[in-house]
Amino acid sequence: MKLASLKSGRDGALVVVSNDLAWYADASHIAPTLQAALDDWDRLAPDLENLSTDLEHEMIPMRRFHEHAAASPLPRAYQWADGSAYVNHVALVRQARSAEMPDSFWHDPLMYQGGSDGFLGPRDAIPLADESWGCDFEGEVVVVTGDVAQGATREEALASVRLVGLTNDVSLRNLIPGELGKGFGFFQSKPASAFSPVFVTPESLGDSWQDGKLHRTLMIDLNGQPFGRVAAGEDMTFDFGTLIAHAAKTRALGAGTIVGSGTVSNRDADGGPGKPIAAGGVGYACLAEVRTVETILEGAAKTPFLKAGDTVRIWAEDDKRHPIFGVIEQTVG
Repeated sequence: MKLASLKSGRDGALVVVSNDLAWYADASHIAPTLQAALDDWDRLAPDLENLSTDLEHEMIPMRRFHEHAAASPLPRAYQWADGSAYVNHVALVRQARSAEMPDSFWHDPLMYQGGSDGFLGPRDAIPLADESWGCDFEGEVVVVTGDVAQGATREEALASVRLVGLTNDVSLRNLIPGELGKGFGFFQSKPASAFSPVFVTPESLGDSWQDGKLHRTLMIDLNGQPFGRVAAGEDMTFDFGTLIAHAAKTRALGAGTIVGSGTVSNRDADGGPGKPIAAGGVGYACLAEVRTVETILEGAAKTPFLKAGDTVRIWAEDDKRHPIFGVIEQTVG
């Protein structure tokens, strides 16, 4: 089952979307918004599944689904907690700074709480007031949970996953050092993120969803050129069950909590830093990582951060090369 929110008010209008992303059916008679559906998931999910089946069989009124008309599936959320599950990414960044990598980073997830009072739509522009802030994209996998009890085990946390999707977690890299230097960040360096046009139930992903990981390639293009073809199911130190349990260690999580994987990052085949696609590698899911690799190998970063007019596309495909979650496509405005 694939769910989306058409742009309407602050919280969007819930629709069920066909598997090929071509059609949608209004779901307002079941729940007006996705958050309302998540709040009463056990009761309402079967009705949404039935609506999805009817849509696939063309048994109900349906309309063309246009991703430009979609808000992020949750246009705002009660909680947005982003982890750093691909520790390879963290290790590279610290190596470039000649900073020691604490051993605990491999055993205890990093996580920050981002702003969730308003997300960008998947085709909305990235607002950037000052290019000197160092605007970057970050391709990530996300999950949306139901209610999670404080102290939930990994297995209990994993069972709470209701939906899976993608995000472009926008970062302002040149503001990060100053914030972290105060010992109290991120805030200004983390503006609004955007999410994929649709979120998908884990059951609908089949074998692509295993052990709390999305086993698909995350595709990233920058200005029409391949930038990353990274394997989301590989080099993921912490699966989503572990990330959710980490977030719930000291507090319960409410239905509709979004948990992110952090930037997807793959090692090279020889175990070293990843290579650009043009050099035979799988590329990267953010500019910071390629700049980090350039610093490690060449002594300085040469790839620039985003500027006005740059366009980034983020998506993942099924075995037939069709987008699973739709496409995040954003131009820096």
